[in-house]
Amino acid sequence: MTDIAQLERDLLAAVNEAANERALDDVRVSALGKKGAVAELLKTLGAMNPDERKAKGASFNALRDRVADAIAARKTELEQGSLDARLSSERVDVSLPAPEPLRGTVHPVSQVTDEITAIFADLGFAVAEGPDIESDDYNFTKLNIPPEHPARQMHDTFYLKPQGDGSRPLLRTHTSPVQVRTMLAQKPPIRIIAPGRTYRHDSDATHSPMFHQVEALVIDEETHLGHLKWLIEEFCKAFFEVSSVAIRLRPSYFPFTEPSMEVDVQCDRSGGTLKIGEGKDWLEIGGSGMVHPRVLEMCGIDPARYQGFAFGFGIDRLAMLKYGIPDIRPFFESDLRWLKHYGFVPLDIPTLDGGISR
Repeated sequence: MTDIAQLERDLLAAVNEAANERALDDVRVSALGKKGAVAELLKTLGAMNPDERKAKGASFNALRDRVADAIAARKTELEQGSLDARLSSERVDVSLPAPEPLRGTVHPVSQVTDEITAIFADLGFAVAEGPDIESDDYNFTKLNIPPEHPARQMHDTFYLKPQGDGSRPLLRTHTSPVQVRTMLAQKPPIRIIAPGRTYRHDSDATHSPMFHQVEALVIDEETHLGHLKWLIEEFCKAFFEVSSVAIRLRPSYFPFTEPSMEVDVQCDRSGGTLKIGEGKDWLEIGGSGMVHPRVLEMCGIDPARYQGFAFGFGIDRLAMLKYGIPDIRPFFESDLRWLKHYGFVPLDIPTLDGGISR
């Protein structure tokens, strides 16, 4: 008869001496496998009488459990040791300068956002921000978007789980809720831009489910469409770095503006390249309009006294137009080769006096 106490000492010693996970697995098989030492003990129970089988069975099962627990504990030790060794070998001294292939660049979206901010700051605009997760009220209702509007449907908007009160948050479909929050929080005159991420069910070469917008809002007692057109012209001249540019406003419809207009910029598509500010072609770059009186009223502003305008552009689209990027999808793929090609020097901060772009 096998000495159970000696067998246990031998098996536990083999477990403790296992130098790696592979060696430990060999011990596990030799101890607990179908032909292992413990299994061979269990096979002897069939030849025992009932009383002996009851006593020995409990002893054998206890041995099996203790060996299994020891193997599990040793496996944890080996995994932790392996992780510690890997972390130690992969440690990087972040105080050292990075080699050229690893040097970071500024993403075109970040660069263009800084360029836009610099231009509007020079024109007296403040930057306003808001949360990516919005309420239906701020994203739709207070912007005069009716319940039956297609933008409210699930095929266009990313909705989150309903809350306890029955409301259903969503990922904002535009940065217009920032305008709402601004109008609710401060009294006119208001002059802000609202850059940020937005989300919609859309994906192709020129659309992404997550993209970036910038919207401008001006509210005061005397603002009119002439101011809107002049501001867009000044922005386009500064952003595209041209001496002059023609802007065309086409009638359109947005629930939150009245009248509403699409914004086209003068361009030339000849020769396989796009040139802004020259030629006889037109390119749509955004939407605009006078803020709807109902929006002002729902945001606590007297529409009989105040009026204003708003317009919005896609930051990703502006980056594509200015820097010749043909497809929006690589913007979000984190390809280091793409980032190195289209990225910007980190310390080359856009300024109007020093130059907007590189």
